[in-house]
Amino acid sequence: MNRPLLYFLGALLVVSPFLLQAQTCTTLGQTPSTAFPVCGTSVFTQNNVPSCTNAPNLFVPGCNLNQCQYSDINPFYYRFKCYQSGTLGFTITPISATDDYDWQLYDITGLNPNEIFTNRNIVVTGNWAGNPGPTGTAASGASFIQCCSDQTGTEPRFAAMPVLQVDHEYLLMVSNYSPSQVGYRLSFSGGTAVITDPLLPKLATAKPDCDGRKINIKLNKPIRCNSTTLSGSEFSLLPAVTTVIAAQPDSCSFGFDIDEITLTLAAPLTNGNYELVINNGSDNNTLLDDCARGIPQGDKVPFTYFIPQPIFADSIGRTSCAPDSVKLYFPKRILCSTIDPRGIDFSVTGPSAVAVASASGNCINDKTDFVTVKFTAPIKIGGTYLLRLLAGTDTIIIQDECGQDLPSQQMNFTVADTVSARFNYSATMGCLQNNYLFTHNGAGGVNSYNWTFNTTIRVSTASHRINFPAISTNTITLRVSNGVCTDSVAQQLVLNNQVKAGFTLSDSILCPEDKLSFVNTSVGQVDQWRWQFDAVGTSSLKDPPPFQFPFNNRESYYRIRLRATNLQMACSDSVDKIVRVLNHCLIEVPTAFTPNNDGLNDFFSPHNAIKANNYSFTVFNRWGQLVYQTNNWMDRWNGKVNGQVQPSGVYVWKLSYVHRDTGQPIFRKGTVTLIQ
Repeated sequence: MNRPLLYFLGALLVVSPFLLQAQTCTTLGQTPSTAFPVCGTSVFTQNNVPSCTNAPNLFVPGCNLNQCQYSDINPFYYRFKCYQSGTLGFTITPISATDDYDWQLYDITGLNPNEIFTNRNIVVTGNWAGNPGPTGTAASGASFIQCCSDQTGTEPRFAAMPVLQVDHEYLLMVSNYSPSQVGYRLSFSGGTAVITDPLLPKLATAKPDCDGRKINIKLNKPIRCNSTTLSGSEFSLLPAVTTVIAAQPDSCSFGFDIDEITLTLAAPLTNGNYELVINNGSDNNTLLDDCARGIPQGDKVPFTYFIPQPIFADSIGRTSCAPDSVKLYFPKRILCSTIDPRGIDFSVTGPSAVAVASASGNCINDKTDFVTVKFTAPIKIGGTYLLRLLAGTDTIIIQDECGQDLPSQQMNFTVADTVSARFNYSATMGCLQNNYLFTHNGAGGVNSYNWTFNTTIRVSTASHRINFPAISTNTITLRVSNGVCTDSVAQQLVLNNQVKAGFTLSDSILCPEDKLSFVNTSVGQVDQWRWQFDAVGTSSLKDPPPFQFPFNNRESYYRIRLRATNLQMACSDSVDKIVRVLNHCLIEVPTAFTPNNDGLNDFFSPHNAIKANNYSFTVFNRWGQLVYQTNNWMDRWNGKVNGQVQPSGVYVWKLSYVHRDTGQPIFRKGTVTLIQ
């Protein structure tokens, strides 16, 4: 592209006069859908490029579409498939050194070729430089698409070789801005990708028509249209009961290659076996593929012709699980126009009642390879069913492609039972583990089992025995199949039969006048309770009332035990907790202590301040320095500060709290003597 095609000057829009006058492309090869088939070993020479365009705007990655109008002006298209992955090398060489050709490569795998005008995601690479001369791809080419430019001669004309993927299809567009261009040569070389089809051409099948006057030939791959003769001189018959007088390719009016040809015979065939033979035609060659490789002379394909007789269906397609239809196949195609869409030419009988809802074919040009008989509801009961063709029961008789009425007939087909994956289980309960037996009844001909227990254990038998913890949540999944029908089910099994005793206390330290409260936290299936309050009391209630321990004027420790039992399984569990009952809860502060580690009066704190809420206790030395502070009534001062033993002497303490029973705030202070 040697200059901008569309640009803005203020509010003035300037468009190339050529674009305003360009004609729509109609010549074969100048549209994406009629692209030249490429043989990687051939050189394509375009001496005459008609002036036209298909799209005034093409997307070019990385280029500003407001600076240039990218278009497929005077284009030719080339299509090819990659047979071996690798790099693609090609060169476009202008016949005139002053011509400038632009190009863009697309990956059209599985797409309509015309999507190059709308799909921005299929561009592989390209070059739109403005300087004339050869262009294409090369190992040393630019790693980007060169946008439109002036003819400075410095812009890269070659792009880096793209990597083609095997079995992908590609489309190369080559265009030229000037209507005076005189053509170019396109050659593919330098890369490692293989774009030449390795398959050699051969005759594939030959099928005579109903009256024996025409033969339809299919080839194993496309061949060039221009390698055929209208007289069909490339073909002969063995035995030579008649001759070929005409050959009609199926699509040469809108493409360069074909894979199907219809031959016309001088006289109708007689009953018998034949061979269709390929020869050099009047153009001195057999049929040629896109690489000019010919079908070997003398290549043959056998076929049989018999004067049409009424035909019978030859098979019923394999049924799926719970089929709602069957496909009836015939040795010849059926005329769709003779199939009553109501399905009244068919009936079905078998282990369950089946009503026919409709009949249809996969119709192309009023012909179908099979008839689909659809039911009003799926068949869910397995067994052998009988399909009857009731030819002639309505005003239209089903006919084959030769116009022969189909005779009445009946054929069996088999339906598999539907299956259910619902399973049964039984359990033997234990104290710590439960033993489960999972089983499936095998109904519906089930012959495949896939059990999964908690995503980790997998079993393929009809039954399985397994242990689960008595307290656990388990997920069991079963998938079953009879080879046709499958079903799966998942079930969650929550177990809570393990007896596990547990309780919490209102407090672990009590004043002698207070009662101890309990909260039973036991789990499992418990039907007997036994509380033991040391040697002073018992209870068989699940939740006994608060318990008060006896006054004995001394600090005491009591063991609380709960035993939970499941009588039926003979499972028990017990748990113990220790409670400390103080000798009194009068909050008093000692006047002296001796932190000498002799085990007597080694620590200093208020006594039994269990009922002191918002507790604060501080100690100061004689200079008023804070030496100890705590908000926990159970903490005690050891006579040290930062690990250093403090000197003997008098210390000041302060105590504040709110009494738990009365709610009264208390503040006290005093002195204590530290004696070393």
